[in-house]
Amino acid sequence: MPPDSLKTKKERLVSLLKQFEALIVAFSGGVDSTFLLAVAHETLKKNLVAITAKSPVHPARENQAATAFAQNLGVQYMVLQSREMSRPDFKANTKDRCYICKKYLFEDLLKIAKDRGIEHVAHGGNVDDLEDFRPGFAAAYEMEIKAPLVDAGLNKDDIRALSKQMNLNTWNKPPMACLATRIPYGTPITEKALNMVDQAELAILSLGFTTCRVRLHGNVARIEVDPVEIERVLEKGNRSAIIGKLREIGFSHVALDMEGYQQGSMNRVL
Repeated sequence: MPPDSLKTKKERLVSLLKQFEALIVAFSGGVDSTFLLAVAHETLKKNLVAITAKSPVHPARENQAATAFAQNLGVQYMVLQSREMSRPDFKANTKDRCYICKKYLFEDLLKIAKDRGIEHVAHGGNVDDLEDFRPGFAAAYEMEIKAPLVDAGLNKDDIRALSKQMNLNTWNKPPMACLATRIPYGTPITEKALNMVDQAELAILSLGFTTCRVRLHGNVARIEVDPVEIERVLEKGNRSAIIGKLREIGFSHVALDMEGYQQGSMNRVL
């Protein structure tokens, strides 16, 4: 049987969304949740609320982009101060960190939904996410949070292609995950560590790199960039700028991962 076309998958998504009288979308501003929100807005019009979580684990630049998109779209929009950084179980940074974070977030979203008389909450996970270690999906499943992109059979490539057709400027946006993913499991999560990582990544991105992760190993910064950009890191001007800025931020040593950026690389220990 031939694979479903993009048109068929989007039609399936619209059909799924039409089943909801109203919906809250957990909106991070990434490729997936932006696409979901845009299609949900086309489908549900005013019966839709987008909510973005704000906390030290989310880069400020991502929150700003999410807010700008939601406001430009004209959707009902809220910024929620999430509470994971006040919870010792999250800050302990166990392998269940993502589950714990999402559980607190979805609890808050479900409360808002109840207060507003909205029955359903959705997140932007896609089919490809099912192949990675994603404890947050377990929390979503347990709490009956909807995953319309998964139910419609959409993977990341589908979403990027459809986003491009819809003129969404996120269609080619690099992947993004919360800053806690830069800290090895078992190393406590602190606001200081998150801020150091955020500043370091901003410094590298400002040099024109498209994708960047700065993994924190004690006082060592391990830099991951797109494999095609590794040689650019080693160019004299960039190398000096990166070392100088990261030392200024507080890192004693700066290392380059020769493998380059790999999604979920910190999960290898599991």
